[in-house]
Amino acid sequence: MLVLFFPLEAEEDYRRRQYKCIQKQTVLEAEEERIYKHSKNNSMVYSSSSCSNYNIHHKTSSIISIFVSFLLVFSSTIPIVLAETHDHKNNQTFRPLEELQKLKAINAHLRKINKRPIKTIQSPDGDLIDCIVTHEQPAFDHPNLIGQKPLDPPERPHGHNPKGRVSESFQLWTFNGETCPEGTIPIRRTKEEDILRATSVNTFGKKITNHFRRDSSSSDHEHAVGYVMGEEYYGAKASLNVWAPKVTNQYEFSLSQMWVISGSFGEDLNTIEAGWQVSPEIYGDNYPRFFTYWTTDAYQATGCYNLLCSGFVQTNNKIAIGAAISPTSSYNGGQFDISLLDPNHGNWWLEFGSGLLVGYWPAFLFSHLRDHATMVQFGGEVVNTRPSGFHTPTQMGSGHFSEEGFGKASYFRNLQVVDWDNSLIPLSNLKVLADHPNCYDIQGGINSVWGNYFYYGGPGRNMKCP
Repeated sequence: MLVLFFPLEAEEDYRRRQYKCIQKQTVLEAEEERIYKHSKNNSMVYSSSSCSNYNIHHKTSSIISIFVSFLLVFSSTIPIVLAETHDHKNNQTFRPLEELQKLKAINAHLRKINKRPIKTIQSPDGDLIDCIVTHEQPAFDHPNLIGQKPLDPPERPHGHNPKGRVSESFQLWTFNGETCPEGTIPIRRTKEEDILRATSVNTFGKKITNHFRRDSSSSDHEHAVGYVMGEEYYGAKASLNVWAPKVTNQYEFSLSQMWVISGSFGEDLNTIEAGWQVSPEIYGDNYPRFFTYWTTDAYQATGCYNLLCSGFVQTNNKIAIGAAISPTSSYNGGQFDISLLDPNHGNWWLEFGSGLLVGYWPAFLFSHLRDHATMVQFGGEVVNTRPSGFHTPTQMGSGHFSEEGFGKASYFRNLQVVDWDNSLIPLSNLKVLADHPNCYDIQGGINSVWGNYFYYGGPGRNMKCP
């Protein structure tokens, strides 16, 4: 309710003020109604004739395990408190001014990140995948990239010998056979409800706390990781299997990824991250999704997930970053690889599958990583909000402890790094650590087939993890 307090005045002056107030309120309500109708009837807010929303029933994802390889190589080729979802229909007649301002901010942000597509593909999980002209993607809003075109592919590291190609149907949006044309890239469309799940428009698509592990200190982010440090690293590679861990609520997530890190672990920390995650807050469901992240100031003002800001330059028209992964088998799937290539001039290239380049992070984004990385980390991470005062039952990896081994526990294998000579070499000093081994643990090893490897994960809350 809007209450106006005013002193006693002459009746004529009072009526004049009252008339002006009524005029102002009428204009406010009309603006609210206009924005509400616009956001309700248009899933793409940049055009009054945009594609309309589709009514999709979300399918429940079964537990999956596919093999994924990640290779990161340096290139020389050059939550306001979490807002509740409001019932717009019940608030058409009046919405507080702050709600109107928030809706305006959301619509403005959607216009910024949702570029005009030349084609839109409906995914079975409810996602809309927009085919965007390559040089019109969000990265080219960056002042350093305006008017430029994507770089040519780099030289691969010595010892990198891809065996076959990755299946192009490992993501749900490709299951109907549709693809984005050459000269475009697929981008998962952001919707109003995606931003409403975030703590604010400014934090949407960002990690709001430090999501890396450097010691065994406790926090709401729990890890089971393997890592190397102490040398100069110009890339990294690993193979890992993908699962669909259960996540307790939208304030938590579960992910498995590789971090490439440089800086002092203070405000100048640089990271590049790639892997898969289940995050109801970001995506609105419990599908495992291929994702990327970067920051150059310890997750403060810079960086974002996927293509939700100007940064990562995508060059591939077959992979949608942020789209759901869905192999057809619970324990067996395609073999994938990922890469960042050639260390001499600072561009970090991302490769998924055997030789399928996704794109790159330009050197100018970073302060320390434009030279090399000083730490490479592999493993799992969950957020523990301690629902009901107990440890979360959110799972890491497969939800099974490392001792259960192949077929049940999650793993990283064939861990490698790229040295100063642009050669892919095995790790020489892998260390493994778990924040809370009774909740999520890790066991490492080495053999002639898997090279350096480790099993990791766990169920979260159990009798030994109350």
